[in-house]
Amino acid sequence: MRNSGILLGRSACGRQPRQPVGVRLAALGALGALAASLFLAGCGDSDDNGSSGTAGDTGTAAEVLGPVAQAKGDPVKIGIISDGKGPAADLSYEFKVSEATVKYLNEHRSGIAGRPIELVECEALADPAKATDCANRMVEENVAAVVVGSAGAGEQIWEPLHAAHVPVMFYTANGAGSLGDRESTFVLADQFFPLVTLPVKVAKDEGAKKVTAIAIDLPITKGLFQIIRPQLEQQGLALDVILIPPGTADMTPQMQSIISGDPGIVHVVGSDAFCISAFNGLRAVGYDGPRTAIAHCVSDATREAVPGDFLEGMTITATAPIGSDDPAIRLFNAVVETYGKDIDVTEAGAAAMYLTVSAFHSALEGITGDLTPATVTAKIKAMPEKDLPGATGLRFRCNGKAYPASPAECSRGGLLTILDEKGRPTTYEAVGVTPIED
Repeated sequence: MRNSGILLGRSACGRQPRQPVGVRLAALGALGALAASLFLAGCGDSDDNGSSGTAGDTGTAAEVLGPVAQAKGDPVKIGIISDGKGPAADLSYEFKVSEATVKYLNEHRSGIAGRPIELVECEALADPAKATDCANRMVEENVAAVVVGSAGAGEQIWEPLHAAHVPVMFYTANGAGSLGDRESTFVLADQFFPLVTLPVKVAKDEGAKKVTAIAIDLPITKGLFQIIRPQLEQQGLALDVILIPPGTADMTPQMQSIISGDPGIVHVVGSDAFCISAFNGLRAVGYDGPRTAIAHCVSDATREAVPGDFLEGMTITATAPIGSDDPAIRLFNAVVETYGKDIDVTEAGAAAMYLTVSAFHSALEGITGDLTPATVTAKIKAMPEKDLPGATGLRFRCNGKAYPASPAECSRGGLLTILDEKGRPTTYEAVGVTPIED
């Protein structure tokens, strides 16, 4: 378990078709669970393009960070819960990123309401019992709100916080309860983007009428694609799903069936190890049609194991424009360079944690008076639409109207990038972003 309290600061395509509430929430919960399963399987979720992307590329870190605006007075307790370093994956960098981000916010952005942010950290280890303990501890510590990083047991974190009316902000959630909460839960990532918006966009660009999904065969996957199928059909796209057990080294036999017919576009869903086998199987049978993948598929291991001539031209999702010269990424790099230690800025999870903490701070800009769970919740709900920090082109607004069927969601759309001949991102494009009205 992390330290009980750390005072951080230096001392000197458009909207998706509607569906019934229960169906959408079930799909979103499955999507979140799939993402957690992939991440905890040890996949490398790296969006880098080979550039270190440090602030020094276009100016010193001090110039990028901007003028000092020091927080003063009594601290505001904010909880941070992450799976941390467990048996399946080491996500301890999420605490490092949170600490670095808060140091920056306390020194350059006046903390919250002019007061320094004090982090109360807890490691959940993807364990339901530990996740519940972490949430209960946040209630006992009287935090004003909780920010959650990667969480394999997100619902167990959410339930005690919801019962205590403590606001919680996730980057991505993994349960129908949290996603359906219109009272005090806020989710920044568009949950349908990787499996619906991405393939729909590429299929329409290519004039294809079908999506062939090659997916890792996990207990949740069949039901997930059954729920997603109507979404694609409403867009005029047929769906063919090929489920392959994890650990399958040679997928050539399964890939042979793809080139014998008309696959439309091929969309790969899995960890990087799974995707490596799928990509090499597709290449072995001579598939050269349109291909897409979720960000989890492409890591340094993928680039080493799959020839660049197959990765080139592939469209994948991205958490943030990592490695680019984007001002938002220059700020992220400067924050990590100045206030962090041993943080890999090419790690998509690190960018997601920075984005979530920064978005929470942005949502509370201008808050005054007592900082309680109730006043924090009210301020986040009343915020106008804003840029999502660290992800230029994306917007967020947490008024429950981004997707009314899942009122915790705060965003529509996401980032896409096309890989180059080395399997690295080129430019980034925001897709599916539409205004979230009053």
